[in-house]
Amino acid sequence: MTLRNYIQKIQIHLLSTHSNILDWFEEKEEIKHYKPIDNGWTIAEILEHIALTSHFLMILIDKGTDKALRNIKNLSLEESVNTFDGDLDNINEIGIHKSFDWIRPKHMEPKGEKSEWEIKDEMISQINTCLNQLEKLKNGEGLLYKTTMSVNELGKINVYEYIYFLSKHAERHIQQMQENKEEYKQHQ
Repeated sequence: MTLRNYIQKIQIHLLSTHSNILDWFEEKEEIKHYKPIDNGWTIAEILEHIALTSHFLMILIDKGTDKALRNIKNLSLEESVNTFDGDLDNINEIGIHKSFDWIRPKHMEPKGEKSEWEIKDEMISQINTCLNQLEKLKNGEGLLYKTTMSVNELGKINVYEYIYFLSKHAERHIQQMQENKEEYKQHQ
Protein backbone atom coordinates (compact mmCIF):
# COMPACT_ATOMS: atom_id res chain seq x y z
CA MET A 1 0.00 0.00 0.00
CA THR A 2 1.34 3.43 -0.85
CA LEU A 3 1.62 6.10 1.81
CA ARG A 4 -1.07 8.12 0.06
CA ASN A 5 -3.51 5.17 0.08
CA TYR A 6 -2.63 4.47 3.71
CA ILE A 7 -3.47 8.03 4.78
CA GLN A 8 -6.61 8.08 2.62
CA LYS A 9 -7.81 4.83 4.19
CA ILE A 10 -7.50 6.44 7.63
CA GLN A 11 -9.24 9.62 6.47
CA ILE A 12 -12.12 7.68 4.91
CA HIS A 13 -12.56 5.53 8.01
CA LEU A 14 -12.49 8.59 10.25
CA LEU A 15 -15.10 10.40 8.16
CA SER A 16 -17.46 7.46 7.61
CA THR A 17 -17.32 6.28 11.22
CA HIS A 18 -17.89 9.71 12.68
CA SER A 19 -20.63 10.50 10.18
CA ASN A 20 -22.40 7.42 11.50
CA ILE A 21 -21.78 8.46 15.11
CA LEU A 22 -23.06 11.98 14.57
CA ASP A 23 -26.30 10.47 13.22
CA TRP A 24 -26.86 8.84 16.63
CA PHE A 25 -27.37 12.28 18.15
CA GLU A 26 -30.54 12.53 16.04
CA GLU A 27 -32.01 9.34 17.49
CA LYS A 28 -35.22 9.53 19.52
CA GLU A 29 -34.65 10.56 23.14
CA GLU A 30 -36.23 7.40 24.56
CA ILE A 31 -33.82 5.28 22.52
CA LYS A 32 -30.77 7.37 23.47
CA HIS A 33 -31.64 7.10 27.16
CA TYR A 34 -32.74 3.45 27.22
CA LYS A 35 -30.79 1.52 29.89
CA PRO A 36 -29.90 -1.96 28.58
CA ILE A 37 -30.92 -5.05 30.53
CA ASP A 38 -27.26 -5.87 31.28
CA ASN A 39 -27.08 -2.47 33.04
CA GLY A 40 -24.60 -1.20 30.42
CA TRP A 41 -24.38 2.35 29.18
CA THR A 42 -27.18 4.15 27.39
CA ILE A 43 -26.52 5.45 23.88
CA ALA A 44 -26.17 8.96 25.35
CA GLU A 45 -23.52 7.65 27.76
CA ILE A 46 -21.73 5.80 24.94
CA LEU A 47 -21.58 9.01 22.89
CA GLU A 48 -20.08 10.82 25.87
CA HIS A 49 -17.56 8.00 26.37
CA ILE A 50 -16.48 8.19 22.71
CA ALA A 51 -15.87 11.94 23.04
CA LEU A 52 -14.03 11.50 26.36
CA THR A 53 -11.78 8.76 25.04
CA SER A 54 -11.10 10.72 21.86
CA HIS A 55 -10.21 13.75 23.99
CA PHE A 56 -7.46 11.81 25.76
CA LEU A 57 -6.29 10.16 22.53
CA MET A 58 -6.12 13.61 20.90
CA ILE A 59 -3.66 14.75 23.56
CA LEU A 60 -1.34 11.89 22.54
CA ILE A 61 -1.99 12.46 18.82
CA ASP A 62 -1.21 16.19 19.11
CA LYS A 63 2.01 15.49 21.06
CA GLY A 64 2.93 12.72 18.63
CA THR A 65 2.37 15.01 15.64
CA ASP A 66 4.62 17.68 17.13
CA LYS A 67 7.34 15.13 17.95
CA ALA A 68 7.10 13.49 14.52
CA LEU A 69 7.52 16.87 12.82
CA ARG A 70 10.54 17.62 15.03
CA ASN A 71 12.03 14.20 14.22
CA ILE A 72 12.41 15.18 10.57
CA LYS A 73 15.70 16.78 11.64
CA ASN A 74 17.07 13.57 13.20
CA LEU A 75 15.50 10.68 11.27
CA SER A 76 15.30 9.78 7.59
CA LEU A 77 11.78 10.44 6.31
CA GLU A 78 12.65 8.83 2.99
CA GLU A 79 13.83 5.64 4.68
CA SER A 80 10.74 5.49 6.90
CA VAL A 81 8.40 5.94 3.93
CA ASN A 82 10.27 3.37 1.83
CA THR A 83 10.23 0.72 4.57
CA PHE A 84 6.75 1.10 6.08
CA ASP A 85 4.35 -1.75 5.33
CA GLY A 86 1.04 0.15 5.46
CA ASP A 87 -0.61 -2.62 7.43
CA LEU A 88 -3.41 -1.47 9.73
CA ASP A 89 -4.81 -4.95 10.38
CA ASN A 90 -3.35 -5.09 13.89
CA ILE A 91 -5.72 -2.27 14.88
CA ASN A 92 -8.87 -3.61 13.22
CA GLU A 93 -9.86 -5.71 16.24
CA ILE A 94 -10.26 -2.47 18.22
CA GLY A 95 -13.31 -1.73 16.06
CA ILE A 96 -15.18 -4.90 17.07
CA HIS A 97 -17.39 -4.68 20.14
CA LYS A 98 -16.45 -7.24 22.82
CA SER A 99 -13.51 -8.57 20.76
CA PHE A 100 -11.14 -8.39 23.74
CA ASP A 101 -11.24 -7.58 27.43
CA TRP A 102 -10.28 -4.09 28.45
CA ILE A 103 -10.95 -2.18 31.63
CA ARG A 104 -11.13 1.45 30.68
CA PRO A 105 -9.69 4.08 33.01
CA LYS A 106 -12.20 5.86 35.27
CA HIS A 107 -11.54 9.22 33.60
CA MET A 108 -13.03 7.83 30.36
CA GLU A 109 -16.34 6.85 31.93
CA PRO A 110 -19.35 9.08 31.18
CA LYS A 111 -20.36 11.43 33.99
CA GLY A 112 -23.28 13.29 32.40
CA GLU A 113 -21.62 16.67 32.98
CA LYS A 114 -21.90 17.95 29.40
CA SER A 115 -24.94 18.53 27.26
CA GLU A 116 -25.50 16.41 24.19
CA TRP A 117 -24.72 19.42 21.99
CA GLU A 118 -21.44 20.08 23.79
CA ILE A 119 -20.47 16.45 23.23
CA LYS A 120 -21.43 16.63 19.56
CA ASP A 121 -19.46 19.88 19.08
CA GLU A 122 -16.45 18.30 20.78
CA MET A 123 -16.62 15.30 18.44
CA ILE A 124 -16.80 17.52 15.37
CA SER A 125 -13.78 19.46 16.63
CA GLN A 126 -11.91 16.18 17.24
CA ILE A 127 -12.63 14.95 13.71
CA ASN A 128 -11.40 18.23 12.25
CA THR A 129 -8.27 18.12 14.38
CA CYS A 130 -7.51 14.56 13.23
CA LEU A 131 -7.96 15.57 9.59
CA ASN A 132 -5.70 18.59 10.13
CA GLN A 133 -3.04 16.39 11.75
CA LEU A 134 -3.19 14.00 8.79
CA GLU A 135 -2.71 16.97 6.46
CA LYS A 136 0.32 18.15 8.48
CA LEU A 137 1.75 14.63 8.20
CA LYS A 138 0.86 14.05 4.55
CA ASN A 139 4.44 13.25 3.48
CA GLY A 140 4.98 10.39 5.91
CA GLU A 141 6.11 12.37 8.94
CA GLY A 142 3.66 10.45 11.14
CA LEU A 143 5.91 7.39 10.75
CA LEU A 144 8.73 9.20 12.55
CA TYR A 145 7.25 8.94 16.04
CA LYS A 146 5.80 5.95 17.89
CA THR A 147 4.10 5.71 21.26
CA THR A 148 3.17 2.61 23.22
CA MET A 149 -0.50 1.60 23.11
CA SER A 150 -1.34 -0.91 25.84
CA VAL A 151 -4.88 -1.62 24.63
CA ASN A 152 -5.05 -5.15 23.21
CA GLU A 153 -1.25 -5.29 23.51
CA LEU A 154 -0.73 -3.21 20.36
CA GLY A 155 2.70 -2.03 21.47
CA LYS A 156 4.41 0.85 19.67
CA ILE A 157 2.22 2.52 17.06
CA ASN A 158 2.87 5.56 14.89
CA VAL A 159 0.81 8.77 14.79
CA TYR A 160 -1.30 7.58 11.83
CA GLU A 161 -2.11 4.38 13.71
CA TYR A 162 -3.15 6.42 16.76
CA ILE A 163 -5.64 8.34 14.61
CA TYR A 164 -6.89 5.06 13.13
CA PHE A 165 -7.17 3.66 16.67
CA LEU A 166 -9.33 6.65 17.66
CA SER A 167 -11.61 5.95 14.71
CA LYS A 168 -11.73 2.20 15.35
CA HIS A 169 -12.58 2.83 19.01
CA ALA A 170 -15.56 4.88 17.86
CA GLU A 171 -16.57 2.14 15.41
CA ARG A 172 -16.53 -0.37 18.26
CA HIS A 173 -19.18 1.62 20.08
CA ILE A 174 -21.42 1.97 17.02
CA GLN A 175 -22.05 -1.76 17.36
CA GLN A 176 -22.87 -1.31 21.04
CA MET A 177 -25.35 1.49 20.24
CA GLN A 178 -26.98 -0.68 17.58
CA GLU A 179 -27.36 -3.48 20.13
CA ASN A 180 -29.00 -1.06 22.58
CA LYS A 181 -31.42 0.15 19.92
CA GLU A 182 -32.36 -3.41 18.93
CA GLU A 183 -32.91 -4.37 22.56
CA TYR A 184 -35.08 -1.27 23.06
CA LYS A 185 -37.24 -2.23 20.05
CA GLN A 186 -37.63 -5.81 21.35
CA HIS A 187 -38.94 -4.58 24.70
CA GLN A 188 -41.50 -2.13 23.38
